Amino acid sequence: MGGATAASPIVEVTAALGPCLQFFARERRRINDRHLELCRIPAPTFQEKKRAEWIAGQLRTSGWEARHDRAGNVIASLSGAEAPRVALTAHLDTVLAPRGPEEILVAADGKFQGPGVSDNGAGLAALLAIARAIQECQASECFPGLILVANVGEEGEGNLCGMRYLCRSSGLGSKVRAFLVLDGPGTDHITSRALASRRYEVLIAGPGGHSWSDYGVGNPVHALGRAIALFSENVEARNGTARYSYNFGTLEGGPSVNSIPSTARAKLDLRSESTTRIDELAELLSGSIERAVEIENGRASGGKVTARLRVIGARPTGQLPDDSRILSALRAVDTQLGIRARADCASTDANVPLSLGIEAVSIGAGGTGGGAHTPSEWFHPGGRELGLKRILLALALLARDAG
Repeated sequence: MGGATAASPIVEVTAALGPCLQFFARERRRINDRHLELCRIPAPTFQEKKRAEWIAGQLRTSGWEARHDRAGNVIASLSGAEAPRVALTAHLDTVLAPRGPEEILVAADGKFQGPGVSDNGAGLAALLAIARAIQECQASECFPGLILVANVGEEGEGNLCGMRYLCRSSGLGSKVRAFLVLDGPGTDHITSRALASRRYEVLIAGPGGHSWSDYGVGNPVHALGRAIALFSENVEARNGTARYSYNFGTLEGGPSVNSIPSTARAKLDLRSESTTRIDELAELLSGSIERAVEIENGRASGGKVTARLRVIGARPTGQLPDDSRILSALRAVDTQLGIRARADCASTDANVPLSLGIEAVSIGAGGTGGGAHTPSEWFHPGGRELGLKRILLALALLARDAG
């Protein structure tokens, strides 16, 4: 199919893994059940322990040896396996968490609904399905040196801490030659360029007071609002070729409607395909805050406000060469399965290995989804089997070439 010859590696691994490829359709209901079950275990960033323990238990039940590293990641390998060479990973944490199991439900049209069902319920469910397929179909010889990783700290202020530990501190980074990262649904993309990002906290402080009797003292909320407006107005006016984004994600300040707040705080995210552009955005942010404080203090008749800007996260950048082994493997698989995928640039766990010169990509785990990072997040398992076949075949090719 797709021009492959009988002697080609993709044809050979497809033939060798025939029972595994059929496994996913046969076990569709069980895969869906595990997907829903894991999503009902809350795992907001920095609170992934219960989900990690559940994942480790599932992997052990499937015949894998699973352990927790010092960062909280779950690392699994097969008994007697060779030294790790290829890693399949999926992050444990979610931006939002269900308040109760009933918030994770299945709609009449078959959609899973609730926080984290797509990002990254899809990736974790795929990790477990791959683990079971390899063992139950007795295909471990096709995956020498494979490790499975369910890692912590991918989202928000987690700042990729689980993957940073895995690649930089655990000793595995120097052994693993390729990382296949599962993040969300779909089969339509291959993230081979790491999108740089920087996260900040802005804190503006003042004396606070009563909204009437102390009127005139510097107001941190007023200053913060002005800083956001100044930044937004000026960043849109600047020209530049590199794509970028900015987002003020959280705003806090003030104890009551009739109190002048003593503090105001915002957290924001800057992203760009160019680190130079991020530096420019950071400079504009700093200048906007300084100007907002100056204006607020200029109108204040009492106590003044002060500001502090603090970096709370930074994601590195990197890019795969077009002729890398991992891209070649995925292209061969996609041709075999009739998948058309575009290369893209995004911020994922793959940022860390890419920044270290280790081959890595992030792909979807099949199915469809949307509404990530919102209460209306959804995932539909229709077509999930295609994504799972893609993952399995890509891993087999990578394990074969990494020896």
